[in-house]
Amino acid sequence: MSSDKKPILITTALPYANGSIHLGHMLEHIQVDIFVRFLRMIGRKVYFVCADDQHGSPIMLKAKQLNKTPEEMIAEVEQEHQHDFAGFDISYDNYYRTNSPENQEISNKIYKTLREKGFIKSKTISQLYDPQENMFLPDRFVKGTCPKCKAADQYGDNCEVCGATYAPTELISPYSTISGATPILKESEHYFFDLPQFSDFLKSWISSGTVQDEMANKLQEWFNSGLQMWDISRDAPYFGFKIPDSDNKYFYVWLDAPVGYLASFKNLFDRIGVDFEETFRDPDAELYHFIGKDILYFHTLFWPAMLKGADYATPKKVFVHGYVTVNGAKMSKSKGTFIKASTYLKHFTPECLRYYYASKINGKIDDLDLNLEDFVAKVNADIVNKLVNLASRTAGFITKFFDGKLAATIDDEALYNKFIHAQDTIKEAYLNREFNKVVREVMALADDANRYVDEKAPWVLAKDESKRAELHNICTMSLNLYKILISFVAPILPRLSKASAEFLNVELTWDNLATPLLGTNINKFKALFTRIDQKEVAAMIEDSKKDLAAAAKTLDKKDTKDTKKKDEVAAPSQITIDDFAKVDLRAALVLNCEEVPESKKLLRFELDLGNGEKRQIFSGIKSAYQNPQELIGRYVIVVYNLLPRKMKFGLSEGMILSAGHDNEIFLLSADSGVKAGDKVM
Repeated sequence: MSSDKKPILITTALPYANGSIHLGHMLEHIQVDIFVRFLRMIGRKVYFVCADDQHGSPIMLKAKQLNKTPEEMIAEVEQEHQHDFAGFDISYDNYYRTNSPENQEISNKIYKTLREKGFIKSKTISQLYDPQENMFLPDRFVKGTCPKCKAADQYGDNCEVCGATYAPTELISPYSTISGATPILKESEHYFFDLPQFSDFLKSWISSGTVQDEMANKLQEWFNSGLQMWDISRDAPYFGFKIPDSDNKYFYVWLDAPVGYLASFKNLFDRIGVDFEETFRDPDAELYHFIGKDILYFHTLFWPAMLKGADYATPKKVFVHGYVTVNGAKMSKSKGTFIKASTYLKHFTPECLRYYYASKINGKIDDLDLNLEDFVAKVNADIVNKLVNLASRTAGFITKFFDGKLAATIDDEALYNKFIHAQDTIKEAYLNREFNKVVREVMALADDANRYVDEKAPWVLAKDESKRAELHNICTMSLNLYKILISFVAPILPRLSKASAEFLNVELTWDNLATPLLGTNINKFKALFTRIDQKEVAAMIEDSKKDLAAAAKTLDKKDTKDTKKKDEVAAPSQITIDDFAKVDLRAALVLNCEEVPESKKLLRFELDLGNGEKRQIFSGIKSAYQNPQELIGRYVIVVYNLLPRKMKFGLSEGMILSAGHDNEIFLLSADSGVKAGDKVM
């Protein structure tokens, strides 16, 4: 981090305006808010912004499904998103929208500059077209039979059964998921951003420490395969900004979405009198993005190249984080663990989740598991039993015996100094986004503080009037230790720190952290935090199931005629028992498993099939296993006699069996006791 006093410009990824905020989203927003609050606490000037991402075909089509205009739908969603983030005390300086005049102005300016410099090319391409809806179909709005394994009802870019990737034009019996109509092939002129021209710049930018090493290594794979021209245009009808000097072309949502960061800053700066152009034309501008690993490529290839080509400052840091799992598994709608932010807030204060997430955030790309039993135990053990208990067990004596006035001296100067000396360690942990280390340090100190109170036993001294001076000093010492601890966690627990500051009658700052409260008055202690219970978790899960069921019912307004047509087109072909008997299923031991960075769906398996035979298989189950390393050592079932398939990622030598239910995917396992290569049928 820069040591100068330039303002730090910080963003979270833009939530898409076609759905509610859930606890997976909240990981990022809580993480960044803690970081921002600490920077402000140590005196750094920070501008913290976000916005709703409001353009694209999914927005347009969902609005139509709800019988609303896109503008009506995104306005409602934006209001809901802002309410949820405010409920979690996310301290944005500005929360804006991509469907804004500022975003259109800056997007047009960037595009025109890139075009003038020769970075925009045009060429005619062939795409699938829905003749009933009169629109070109994005890949994910086309389904059909996989051209490789013949599985029915697969998306236009990837087969979820065999993991094959292909062009939507290769699908067998394709149909539009919008109307059910059979698409036709139609040509259209598109505009492309010449990303390959920025290859050298991007290599240098990535290797400069802009992203974590693990992410830099993943990005290297794109350079190894060669950067490609990026299609930045979409044909009408499309909900977005029309491309300047075109009749029916619109900016692809991923062009103007990141520009939404700049638009949010501009909207803020215009209100407070900061020069937007001067700030973002400065190559030394301190711009930090926090994102999930699923949108790495857009933020570390296309976005910095666009900014560089348009003479804007490129990001100084792109901090990437992992996903949220619940109870060790992907968030599940059927199990009620796909929990909306608003549902959570009906049952718990934001402090509980902020603290739990902080206790696990380590500044790396690791996924974070929200174990709901551990969640209750940790909040009660740490916040209630250790932290707040330190204040509650001594504050009453100050009020009762000393008219709310603290003593003039500290009882144990050595212990007090130990707490103060932790300041540098905790500051470094915050700056490195290692909030789990902050929590560990603070809780270790809280143990020391409570041990001190246990040994001094003020409740015993209170019975002896001759011990009042000693009692006064001990209780003053205890509350001063509490002041230090609550200051340390103020960015994590803003509500508790505010209530504690009012109780202690002091402003909690980083600068006054080492200054003890002596001879000053405190206010009467009131309960600062409430213990939570597993029954509340169960109630939240039930509410989550109800919320999701209600949402699904609202969306289930599709034309039954179209649905029937789709079902007829997608019906799978039948086989005989003789056909099935040809399938050779065998057990295989997983030697290694890793993500395929260029694919949203695929994992690459290295398998042992016994007798020294090793195979590589690609499987489209990435969404279900966000930590593929956990599959190493497991036995899976493989279609042994399937012909090898050449993919752009390598040769796939078979198929791994999996099953799906309620939008979840599960690997099928061999029975216990099998060995690699054993037949399982």
